Amino acid sequence: MADESQKEEILINVTPSEVRAALLENGVLQEVYVDRAAFRGLISNIYKGRVMRVLPGMQAAFIDIGLERTAFLHASDIAKVRVADDPEHAPNIRELVREGDEVMVQVVKDPLGNKGARLTTYITLPSRHLVLLPCSNTVGVSARIEDEQERDRLRLMVEELLAEQELDCGAIVRTAAEGADKDALAADLRYSLKLWSVVKGRCSERSVKSLIHEDLSLPLRVLRDMVTGDVERILVDSEDDFTAMQQFATTFLPEAGPAIEFYKRRRPIFDLHGIEDEIRRSLERNIPLKSGGYLIFDQTEAMTTVDVNTGGYVGHRNLEETIYRTNLEAAVAIARQLRLRNLGGIIIIDFIDMEEADHRDNVLHVLEQSLARDHARHQITPVSPLGLVEMTRKRTRESLQHVLCEDCPACSGRGFVMTAETVCFGIFREIIRQSRQFEFDEVMVLAHQDVIELLLDEQAASLAELEEQTGKSIRLQTESLYLQDQFDVVLM
Repeated sequence: MADESQKEEILINVTPSEVRAALLENGVLQEVYVDRAAFRGLISNIYKGRVMRVLPGMQAAFIDIGLERTAFLHASDIAKVRVADDPEHAPNIRELVREGDEVMVQVVKDPLGNKGARLTTYITLPSRHLVLLPCSNTVGVSARIEDEQERDRLRLMVEELLAEQELDCGAIVRTAAEGADKDALAADLRYSLKLWSVVKGRCSERSVKSLIHEDLSLPLRVLRDMVTGDVERILVDSEDDFTAMQQFATTFLPEAGPAIEFYKRRRPIFDLHGIEDEIRRSLERNIPLKSGGYLIFDQTEAMTTVDVNTGGYVGHRNLEETIYRTNLEAAVAIARQLRLRNLGGIIIIDFIDMEEADHRDNVLHVLEQSLARDHARHQITPVSPLGLVEMTRKRTRESLQHVLCEDCPACSGRGFVMTAETVCFGIFREIIRQSRQFEFDEVMVLAHQDVIELLLDEQAASLAELEEQTGKSIRLQTESLYLQDQFDVVLM
């Protein structure tokens, strides 16, 4: 369960082709971020794009920003025409953009699977304490700042700063601003306004489908977005990035400077706390629980399902108590795995059925508390009549599995292959089909070793019967490179 006294540590591993960051709470891995040179995340990047298609039925447009797939822009994400907050007049997409228009857009969701990036024209420019909203005039405060007096104090200071400079824009006060004074907020605002001026200048100068502004590198994003008062130490194993982080901290968050350390030891930095092993385990379908129970994660295009099982846990009192204890442990483990695997979208959790209402409420409370420190926005619904917990978690980037893995070539992502017996029967049918269409003296069957062994053993009688039925000799040959459900029937 979440504990306000938890201390955090951030480890950053840098190689020429990949940068990884790991967030630990009390020595336990909670989140992993991966940036690869071949494909860096696009979130927060600003592009000059061209409208390729406008779809009134979807109230959306497809924008070419120079990526492999056109990106998606919904009417609700277009700030080109600022409507006077009139809910009864939601402008049609054709009133906002036309095919061929040039637009400045920002990526809010990376391309996921076969879907292009999700865009907005509500540009946001984050700094340490603030997020500048050039296309809006609202002032908001991060929901993570819970103290109402502090929220009011920060909102009032930002509104005063905007009014003093007669700025027609808005801002969001970030979690890191809690306790900050007006001077710190003013410095952030000056930086963001200068950056916005640069972005506008680049947009007017550069050609369509150009990158106008790229977000910071992962080590610097870690400093800007993840460092709070709970972070005790930031270790980085690259001297160049250590220097860059020190310079960034000196300029924008001097209080974090002493926490940044250059990791010089010969042992790989991600071997600390068993991070590499934890990452490998996070890619597995089954996650064991200390009690003997286990979780099963199934990630599909539409949703992620999590199944809770008691396994070998028999408890000490009665069945209801055993189920309750397993579900409590599972709730904490699920919350951690959702963050670690970066699972987003719709998530369905099938806890073991509990008879007592108090037990169901407590398990749900533990799940909510365990997700309290999650950086991604989430929403949890009460237990459904079927005993399922439905929740959503904001998905902005690919899950860890999609970043690190690809579909299995043997099963094409199905998660299963045909049995050797099924393949044998397929071979028999193919030989019969060929014998009825072509003239030949004998047949050679090329197949996986397990299939060949089955044909020579359990299916030997069927093979002999087929030879008699077709009047053809059948030879068998093992192909080491074939997958189990792959075979060839060669006529000779």
